[in-house]
Amino acid sequence: MTAPTMTAPQMALARNAAEAALAVLPTSRALFAADPVIPDAGTVIEGQAITARFTGAASGEVVVVVGQDLADALRESPLGELDLTAAVRPALEAAARVFGPVVLDPGQLMEPEVALSALAAKDGAVAVPLRDDEAVRAVVALALSQWPGDDPSGGLAQQAGPRIAAVMGGRGGLDMLHDVEMEVSAELGRTRMSVRELLSLTPGAIVELDRAAGSPADLLVNGRLIARGEVVVVDENFGIRITEIVAPGAE
Repeated sequence: MTAPTMTAPQMALARNAAEAALAVLPTSRALFAADPVIPDAGTVIEGQAITARFTGAASGEVVVVVGQDLADALRESPLGELDLTAAVRPALEAAARVFGPVVLDPGQLMEPEVALSALAAKDGAVAVPLRDDEAVRAVVALALSQWPGDDPSGGLAQQAGPRIAAVMGGRGGLDMLHDVEMEVSAELGRTRMSVRELLSLTPGAIVELDRAAGSPADLLVNGRLIARGEVVVVDENFGIRITEIVAPGAE
């Protein structure tokens, strides 16, 4: 069986895609793109993989593997557990858009070995490790099923430069999580009730909460307390006027 090989344009494009993804990857580590490699067991790191397909100027699949430390950091953020797929999606999009205008599917979470093995089975698959001076912390891998235009040459790699510069000129690191949507809720108070009491509730019944009248309401993000405030009415809707920001762990 002939060993897989990488052409110069494939390697150049893979590096460009990896650098574009790195510019918006939500990590506080200073990483750099290492030399492109063929995806295999040697590129698998402990963590989580997010894989997505893209179509448009080019078609193919892109995989971003984040190390376990980054996955844990997102899971234990001050705002509660963040959705890893949503948090890494800007990096997936940045890598795919090196090839021109594309549409990315929602993506899915997979085990790194499964995702990279599936990608390695495709023709022209390339992986680029993202590392610091100590170890590989993430991996960007891709495989094209359709090249942009008719000529899969190094010219496209040169054209990708301005796209990467535009991405890197914007926000970076954890700032890229700013667009991740999270569930925000307000809580007036709580109480405990028996099943008998719950079944006896009728319209007009009053449930007494464990909070005095006039006490501030809690503002929660993904179930975690982040602030307190007073209930107000804004254009016939209830709202919360923030009076206190709660420090992490000070609930």
